[in-house]
Amino acid sequence: MKKFVTISSILALSATVSSASAATTVDYWLWDSSQLPAYQQCAKDFQKLNPDINIKISQKGWNDYWTGITTGFVAGTAPDVFTNHLSKYPEFALNGQIVDVSPWIKRDNVKTDIYLEGLYSLWGRDGKQYGLPKDWDTVAIIYNKDMLKKAGISEKTLSSLKWNPRDGGTFEKLIAQLSLDQNGNNGLSRSFDKTKVKQYGFVSPFDPNPYGQTGWSWLAASNGFKYNDGLYATKYYYDDPRLAETIQWLTDLSLKKGLLMPYKDSRGLGANSNFVAGKAALTTDGSWMIKWYIENAKFDVGFALLPVGPTGKRVSMFNGLADSIWVGSKHKEEAWKWVKYLGSDACESAVGKFGVVFPATKKGVSNALAAHKKNGADVSAFTKLTQTKGSTFLFPITDNASEINSIMTTALENVYLGKTDAASALRDANEKVNKLFK
Repeated sequence: MKKFVTISSILALSATVSSASAATTVDYWLWDSSQLPAYQQCAKDFQKLNPDINIKISQKGWNDYWTGITTGFVAGTAPDVFTNHLSKYPEFALNGQIVDVSPWIKRDNVKTDIYLEGLYSLWGRDGKQYGLPKDWDTVAIIYNKDMLKKAGISEKTLSSLKWNPRDGGTFEKLIAQLSLDQNGNNGLSRSFDKTKVKQYGFVSPFDPNPYGQTGWSWLAASNGFKYNDGLYATKYYYDDPRLAETIQWLTDLSLKKGLLMPYKDSRGLGANSNFVAGKAALTTDGSWMIKWYIENAKFDVGFALLPVGPTGKRVSMFNGLADSIWVGSKHKEEAWKWVKYLGSDACESAVGKFGVVFPATKKGVSNALAAHKKNGADVSAFTKLTQTKGSTFLFPITDNASEINSIMTTALENVYLGKTDAASALRDANEKVNKLFK
């Protein structure tokens, strides 16, 4: 009997192991560590519904992430599913590295009208679809409440700021008032010593890249600039004088006036880390960073609307992410089940409750707003622009993204470092960019 029981136990154990080993593992990568707990919750919920599929989530920093993805395509080690970016996916699709999921969407009758307007179409081209939307973001001002209070500035002042590239408008005056030298003079004083700045009024992400999402796009667009004529357009307008004067204003604000932390000083840690370290009173960033600022700043943080520009509008880029499937995945059907769940109201509603991003579905957004409200954070500066017609513009999705990135990064860094002026650098860069499409 004892021997029988032992054999039965062995058989039972073997069956358990066999069942576990029979489960298919889907590798899933993302880059934002703050979103990891939310997607771990989605994976947990998904696995309850699909016990034959294990979700293995890996989080990597931005640079390591994309290096791992691109080398993985070649080496055969890329994840089955990964969070994709609008600046990356057209090249991946063109090279046949990600799966067109439109046949599965049709087969499974997946509802695509649950997403906020415009997000689903961003991930489609020529009738093919390369992901389901997972979130969206806009840009706003982040400010140090203590520094405003010490300067005698009402937080309400930030809601009526105006900017122009000629004298910076009330936005520049605010930045000057918040800038302090080592003798306590602010930037409005004739005694202000720009060589000995103790507190900058503004630290900018600068964004020396083709998009300038959090650094310059919102300024340039409010000045009438547009990148091109729409999705996959083949002619760029980086030589537009309205972009040049925007970039030059940012550069002069740092190198000539000492009111903005210079690019050479801020690029190491980044604008966000310098801001939470108390080096500056204002910065600008995307809505995906809301929780990070609240958790990492040792002072009260507020969020304010972007300034109104010369066009009479305040505008923000409206960007979004999606999850894509690698063509080399050996488990495409299981990967699709996971992608479909990630893009469902069930997962996006769960993500919303974590208050780390604004999900792509309305219900998910409602949950995110409720989470922020519960934490005492007024995040309306990020959501108001999406409710006002003409106050957002789409990410410039394009072919030749890698080459454009290289050209524009070099050009903008040279300007920010004071090696050349914006007008000539952008004129030359634009000529190189447009040659890519000929």
